[in-house]
Amino acid sequence: MEISIVIPLLNESESILPLHNWIISSLEKKKNDYEIIFIDDGSSDYSWEVIAELCKKYPNTHGIQFSKNYGKSQALHAGFTKAQGDFVVTMDADLQDSPEEILSMITQIKEEDLDLISGWKKKRYDSFLLKNLPSKLFNWAARRVSGIKLHDFNCGLKVYKKEVIKNIQVFGEMHRYIPVIAAHEGFDKINEKVVQHQARKYGKTKFGADRFLNGFLDLITLWFINGFGKRPMHFFGFWGTLMLLVGFGFTLYLGIDKLYFNTQSRLITQRPEFFIALTMMILGAQSFIAGFLGEILIRHNKNIKRYNITKTTYE
Repeated sequence: MEISIVIPLLNESESILPLHNWIISSLEKKKNDYEIIFIDDGSSDYSWEVIAELCKKYPNTHGIQFSKNYGKSQALHAGFTKAQGDFVVTMDADLQDSPEEILSMITQIKEEDLDLISGWKKKRYDSFLLKNLPSKLFNWAARRVSGIKLHDFNCGLKVYKKEVIKNIQVFGEMHRYIPVIAAHEGFDKINEKVVQHQARKYGKTKFGADRFLNGFLDLITLWFINGFGKRPMHFFGFWGTLMLLVGFGFTLYLGIDKLYFNTQSRLITQRPEFFIALTMMILGAQSFIAGFLGEILIRHNKNIKRYNITKTTYE
């Protein structure tokens, strides 16, 4: 099988059938050399019923249903686990991503020998103040922190070589940064392609102020994990040592000053330097403890179940 199309969704019952037909029409040349995987991330509408009917009618269409809403990253992880195609496509189910871009993106991956290619919605049909402007700020920050020159990290339409998605872990809300995670694992041949963006026809956008804030927090998390995830003591130990040295320096100064120079001055505990020394030494010790705990967790890390699947159309 050449192509696997992974589509996470939440309450998109009206869009699923039109999207499915659109994909089939766009991949008519490929006949049955592709599969479509819908992941229902705990929808409260009739999304699963629509998916189940499609799976009965089309052998190359599959569905996975979560027991509740676990998030897009977990849905993608479940889809990546099942994907069998040489090229794995991700796209949203809201009809804003065009399946007609898939074959040209795969062609570009082959010609340029890329690990992945990301869509770039250069012209968007969203609110400028509520979505476009925050997206531009977010993408600017992501480029600065990651060093990956993509214009649209959050575009749902991406194409990966199979070995990429089989060797990365997508967790939390890190779906926005899959290119960064892939590059960190050595899959750094990344490019982008301008893709057509469609106006939303059904339902409501899942984007809000909380997702914008969470995106920046996740970016900070990813920076730390990529830089110190395998050696947390290097980060916490450095700052812990620095703060302990500062605290010890103030303590030494206070002791020498009291014993030899200002023996009749006010008590050490009444001087501001004492509180600076105490605070620095406490924070330094806590940093060391955080580093030790991080090292222990890494060495005893076990695979934790991150989502619960209630139904699947796989036999």
